[in-house]
Amino acid sequence: MSTASIYFIGIGGTAMASVAVALSEAGYRVSGSDTALYPPMSDYLSAHRIACRQGYDKRNIEQERPDLIVVGNAQSRGNPEVEYALNNHLKLESMPEIVSRLLINGNRSVVVTGTHGKTTTTSLAAWLFESGGRLPGFLVGGIAENFNCGCRPSGSSADGWFLTEGDEYDTAFFDKRSKFMHYRPDIAIMNNIEFDHADIFSSLDEIKRSFHHFINLIPSEGLLLCNAHDQAVEELSRHALCRVERFGLDIATDWSARNISFSGAGTSFELFCGGKSCGTFRSPLHGKHNLMNTLAATAAARAAGIAFDHIRYGLERFMPPKRRMDIIEGLKDDITLIDDFAHHPTAVRTTLEAVRQRFGNRRLIACFEPRSNTSTRNIFQDAYLSSFDAADVVILGKVHRPERYAPDERLDTRTLAEELIRRGKTAWAAGSSDTPYPADIRAFLETHVTTGDVVILLSNGSFDGLKSMLSESFAKNS
Repeated sequence: MSTASIYFIGIGGTAMASVAVALSEAGYRVSGSDTALYPPMSDYLSAHRIACRQGYDKRNIEQERPDLIVVGNAQSRGNPEVEYALNNHLKLESMPEIVSRLLINGNRSVVVTGTHGKTTTTSLAAWLFESGGRLPGFLVGGIAENFNCGCRPSGSSADGWFLTEGDEYDTAFFDKRSKFMHYRPDIAIMNNIEFDHADIFSSLDEIKRSFHHFINLIPSEGLLLCNAHDQAVEELSRHALCRVERFGLDIATDWSARNISFSGAGTSFELFCGGKSCGTFRSPLHGKHNLMNTLAATAAARAAGIAFDHIRYGLERFMPPKRRMDIIEGLKDDITLIDDFAHHPTAVRTTLEAVRQRFGNRRLIACFEPRSNTSTRNIFQDAYLSSFDAADVVILGKVHRPERYAPDERLDTRTLAEELIRRGKTAWAAGSSDTPYPADIRAFLETHVTTGDVVILLSNGSFDGLKSMLSESFAKNS
């Protein structure tokens, strides 16, 4: 067992925390620091007794004296711990580098990419591999509920598999390549490509260029699994030098779902492979986007030799990762509260459509927090209008850290609310009253929520603790 010590700068990030715990359980002495620690990752680190220091200070590293420092991609020059490490010539690695070197290593690699659906698809694929007896290692951008962790090493000493959520975001301040360039794919999933990450990409063409470089990493004996409905994916797949298989809904592709039925319990569909029916499969997931994720994961599992019976068994018992339609029930007046990660306009739209499929005609209240580097800008000002079509009421949170952009570059939530009202929605933008944020959202909901309503929180961050506030407000004993 190794006694090497590893220190994570930015340990509270979803992937960083997951990798830190996996390496701790592998025998490394792990510690780290961050400025923003909140559930579920703060609870996850605490449960695994990972020492986390609040704030960045060179004395943290002086006291820990680590053998290796892992630098999160949110960190930059000027961070006192980064500066101390550079000035003292300490060994630095990015999170993708350490995953590749210590976790993927000699395993066969499955990498899941795309603008949307990576976490769910990677979690599902890992569970299907587990159901097929492969004991896979994996890294997902969240907590995989079936495993109760976000990362673990492969459990197979020979012919092992490691599945990685392949993010197109950059690696570190010293390595501006997309993270997925480190993961050496044998099987690659490319689910969809849209413009995102406006802080590092200037156009969709730049994003496509990064995905093109990724495709060039797939060996000639490897496999590229592509979304047949996505124009950008289809365009890029033509340049692949490996075998390409496509998946889609109700069309003649290598992998297809037909005779699709949605219900409150999930999704039922007939699976076709190579034009032949493989029988009926059932999934607890909702929405067409999750059915595409399911096809991708199924195709990857079959490429690894996993039998359809094991795939069917695993699919029916899959539990979505935390913060993907994380449902809180048992509240007063039959109110249902949902926590979800969606923030890109497409993700908001497909998530709300899935909620509508699951809960039928119950009134749907969507609370959206513009927090990501793209959603806080006005790039998608118009696109968000149609994203909320499935909702009855829309509450817009404050733009996170608005000082980053000039007023004419920010998402204008008040204008967006006015446009939604003109479209017939009940809409309201937070931050205009004397009540502190997000307590003003709680106050609005307490006067507008009625029996049987479904309230969904959409944010890639903490929404400033709104979930806890609402859980208390709507508790039966309140």
